[in-house]
Amino acid sequence: MVVHAASRAMLPDGGAAALVGGTLLNQNLEFIDTINDLVYRAASLPEGSQGTATLFLDDVRISTNVRLFEGRRALGTRVSAAVRSAVLGEGRTWLDSAFVVNDWYISAYEPLVDSYGKRVGMLYVGFLEKPFSEAKYQTLGIIIAAFIAITAATVPIFLRWATSIFMPLERVTATITEVERGNLSARTKMPVLGDEIGRVAVHLDSLLDQIQERDRQLREWNEELNVRVRERTRDLEHANLKLEATTKQLIMSEKLAAIGEITAGVAHEINNPIAVMQGNLDVIRSVFGADADKAKIEFRLLDEQIHRISQIVTKLLQFARPEEYAGYVERHAPTSVISDCLPLVQHLLNKTEIAVARDDRANRLVLMNRNELQQVLVNLIVNAIHAMPDGGTLTLRSFDVERDGRQGVAIEVTDTGIGMSAEVIEKIFDPFYTTKRRQGTGLGLSISQTLIKRQGGQITAESRVGSGSTFTVWLPEAS
Repeated sequence: MVVHAASRAMLPDGGAAALVGGTLLNQNLEFIDTINDLVYRAASLPEGSQGTATLFLDDVRISTNVRLFEGRRALGTRVSAAVRSAVLGEGRTWLDSAFVVNDWYISAYEPLVDSYGKRVGMLYVGFLEKPFSEAKYQTLGIIIAAFIAITAATVPIFLRWATSIFMPLERVTATITEVERGNLSARTKMPVLGDEIGRVAVHLDSLLDQIQERDRQLREWNEELNVRVRERTRDLEHANLKLEATTKQLIMSEKLAAIGEITAGVAHEINNPIAVMQGNLDVIRSVFGADADKAKIEFRLLDEQIHRISQIVTKLLQFARPEEYAGYVERHAPTSVISDCLPLVQHLLNKTEIAVARDDRANRLVLMNRNELQQVLVNLIVNAIHAMPDGGTLTLRSFDVERDGRQGVAIEVTDTGIGMSAEVIEKIFDPFYTTKRRQGTGLGLSISQTLIKRQGGQITAESRVGSGSTFTVWLPEAS
């Protein structure tokens, strides 16, 4: 391999010429050593390492300072196949560890090309890897030793720091365990600190306080629920007793109805013999004429007893069929009927702090038995008084109103008492239904409704719990 150079020169006669020269590189040790000195200056490598340079013709060393045994240079030796393929075959620069002759070097291979651009050889520079490896392992050893020393020095500090973390956590765990065992009063009782664990412990104590309060409330609610259950049980027992009483009343009513039918039949059967007896007694008086006076007392006694039997039969029929003996109806002004009702309930009003307010604006008359109308109004007023045990205002109003195309009169009885729910209002006109427990029979409103309907009227109720009730009696105008 030759380094070839040419330079233009001028001849004395003015002609042009070229000066051509070259340097043979094969075994040119001075050339390769110069390159090595240029690349690896003094103290540029760690102690124990050395730089090397080599000039290759193709893959054969033709000039190198790499040594073989006994200081001989490794001229004529070849590069590895991997390096040759990468540098000469592909034209790449090789930068990696490579085994050079007899040791590992950090190597760099650069392809050499001739004036035609053809790759004809390589230039290599490198230095021993071993000193660097030793320095690396030495550094790692120093780092490991320093780590161990630092660890040994900081372990007590970390243990103390860990204790400040784990002890609060252990107290929190112990507190939770006590709570799980049923001790809701267990607390961490840690002082308020600025760290996260301290804040968690304080929050835990706050949550446990809330849980304990919720538990107390639940126990109170449970006790209240038990009391309500006992109350409902008593109500059910009372309802069962009332149902039994109602059943007995129904049975009695059926018996009375049967007795009434029998009584009505018997009364009709007795009326005929009585009429015959009375007729025959009159015939006997006419037959005997003046002689009948001899038995005047006996005849009088017979008349009295026959009249007595007739009265008994009439009463039996009135008991069996009361609708046939209903009181006669007449025209009344609602205002006067209301005024007559108030003295009948005055003894109840005197026992309470109830104010009576009246608003009489009705001008029409109604057609109904006075006693029956009084019975209805007195029942409504008494119910209103019972609905205001702590006092209130009883308002009685009467006014003309048209309903369903018919002229009539409305009488309102309003209280400011406890009121009724919608469920109760649906049942208040049912026979035997009452909200007064043992104080009522549950027949008052049912009988009142029957009496009003018999006259073509209506009874309605409006109420709200806690806001009082209003009962309205509507009767058609008397024609």
